[in-house]
Amino acid sequence: MSDAADTPRKASNRTVEFLKSLRDRRVFVMLWLGAAAGLPFFLIFDTLSAWLRESELSLQSISVFALATLSYALKFVWAPVVDRLRLPVLGKLLGQRRSWMALMQVLIIIGLWLIAGSDPALNLGQVALLAVLVGFCGATQDIAIDAWRIEVVQEEQYGVMAAAYQWGFRIAMITAGALPLVLADSYGWNFSYAIMAGCMLIAVAATVLAPREPAQVLPPALPGDIPVQPARETVEWGGRLILILLGALLAGSGLAANATFLNLLFGVFGQSEAAAEGFKAMWEARETGIFIQFPAVIAGLGLIALACVPLPGRPTRPSAYLRSAYGQPLGQFFKRFGGKLGVLILALICLYRLSDFVLNIMNPFYQDLGFTLTEIAEVRKIYGVVASLAGISFGAWLVSRFGVIRTMVIGVFASPISNLVFIWLATQGPSMPALYAAITIDNFATGVAGTALIVYMSSLTGHGFTATQYALFSSLYAIIGKIVASQSGRIIEGSARIAEAGGFTAGLRSWFAGLPQGSLAEGARIAEVSPASLGAGYAAFFIYSVIIGVFAAILAFIVARRQSALPVDSKPDASPATS
Repeated sequence: MSDAADTPRKASNRTVEFLKSLRDRRVFVMLWLGAAAGLPFFLIFDTLSAWLRESELSLQSISVFALATLSYALKFVWAPVVDRLRLPVLGKLLGQRRSWMALMQVLIIIGLWLIAGSDPALNLGQVALLAVLVGFCGATQDIAIDAWRIEVVQEEQYGVMAAAYQWGFRIAMITAGALPLVLADSYGWNFSYAIMAGCMLIAVAATVLAPREPAQVLPPALPGDIPVQPARETVEWGGRLILILLGALLAGSGLAANATFLNLLFGVFGQSEAAAEGFKAMWEARETGIFIQFPAVIAGLGLIALACVPLPGRPTRPSAYLRSAYGQPLGQFFKRFGGKLGVLILALICLYRLSDFVLNIMNPFYQDLGFTLTEIAEVRKIYGVVASLAGISFGAWLVSRFGVIRTMVIGVFASPISNLVFIWLATQGPSMPALYAAITIDNFATGVAGTALIVYMSSLTGHGFTATQYALFSSLYAIIGKIVASQSGRIIEGSARIAEAGGFTAGLRSWFAGLPQGSLAEGARIAEVSPASLGAGYAAFFIYSVIIGVFAAILAFIVARRQSALPVDSKPDASPATS
């Protein structure tokens, strides 16, 4: 039988195999582990703010609690510990990944239970520390879950595992967003958070039911060929860990666009309250703050790198450990893919979802068009979840049908193409059918692109360094996206003023001549332009987001061609650390 004749049968077989894989116990476990990952995140990031507000805390105090989730942006800092350190007792019973999951889940339950027994109005500091604990343990649980998800299946099953994780995460988003509010309304917040702590027991059960990951060679926790010098090492560890903590503080403050922790540090050295307010305002400025935040991220990463540099002419165990902990995962990656291709792959990860990240002005866009908040919530937050789940599922099927590399190339087109629909939506005004159509296309495409990127980053990891490498990859694209997204409002209003003055975007004004009365009027008044000019500004911005996606697509083709030419081999195992 010819290849051409055999293709339909192969495609049909792959679809059947994909459907059968949905019954795999690992997929079922992954669904609940995805929920376990989302539950603590939403409980401390979103739901807790409602309790704090009901306790009559100021909005400024409430906003500080968003920093409890800072651990999720910085988890790459301690991911090497999850890769290298085998937990006593639990490690033998459950394996490297499941032992870390179980420990963190127990600590999350304890943290949520203690929050449930607290009163924010009387013990705000205690609640804040507990929220930070839950955030740290939740981020560490994520590190272990991602590593287990990658290591427990073959590459062709990465898609369905990524989909199950995202399905579970969205279950947690709905559960943690709605159930605690309903319970609190009837029985009080303390009872509500106690029930949420109990819900995490499902995560522990999923971890126990999860198959053990295959045995692998773990990098040694400490080098064995350097003399042990306890007193000197204690001092050196202290200095290096201080550098890492300062680096994490700088990088985290930049990623979170929040100067609260920095002001606390400066306050120890006598910074005045007025100076703290001025510094906070400068750091957190919506459009210009990024020019301070991004250098802070780079400086923070530089301090972490500095902490790994050995002392001149004096090899020590702390420097050897840190150098191997952070250097070996990167070294293995570049050894596997080479310098040039490795850099291109990292650049692709940074650009892959960029055309999505710049769309951080969508709620104002919908409001400017004339949609009510209720309409936006119904279509975007409720119906949109269904469309997103459909896209995630389709992305998982694409992986089973076409493989990782081809799915990565398909996925890179999804976001920029879907952004074109918003230009059409802008010309329709507050039309509910048009909004449903736009949200359907965009959320479906976003689900496909998100699954494609998760699967692709998973395929890039190597055994022994899975946790560290994936944590690094997943942090990469957020940094560049944050820089570009900060300028979205400026681009829209700048393009609108150019159109108003008859500049190069003026030709887009004719697209908005038939807008319903009142559509874009309020936004135009604030920007001091006509509604047609504001429409031209939005259209120019969406075209700009598509162009960004085109650059990512070109890079994806280059990477796919070069990566496909590499010899096909299994993922490399971790090699012993060297001094």
